[in-house]
Amino acid sequence: MRRLLLPVIVLALAGCGAGTATPPVPVPTTMVDLPTSYRFAPAAITVQAGATVTWTNRDNFTHNVTIEGEPALTMAPGEAVSYTFATTGLYAYVCSLHPKDMQGSVLVTGA
Repeated sequence: MRRLLLPVIVLALAGCGAGTATPPVPVPTTMVDLPTSYRFAPAAITVQAGATVTWTNRDNFTHNVTIEGEPALTMAPGEAVSYTFATTGLYAYVCSLHPKDMQGSVLVTGA
């Protein structure tokens, strides 16, 4: 019984980390691209308070940036939108048209 129990415990523990994603490290930039792959690149950025972030839609489909509590900023292909982050905090956003695939965040730090 002891020989059988050890492999079962090892397999159970190995599966504990499955599905746990490590959040991306925020990149210091004010420019986010929407390439032809239903994503924000980079997905996580960091800026100082007062910075304006610009998202540029390089995809063939309309997308938007929806920050909680704010109206959606919609972009047709080739267009760009901007938003100024006045206060510190972590701001999550999505493309509300494709929320499963397109998620991002802006970490706003003190000046």
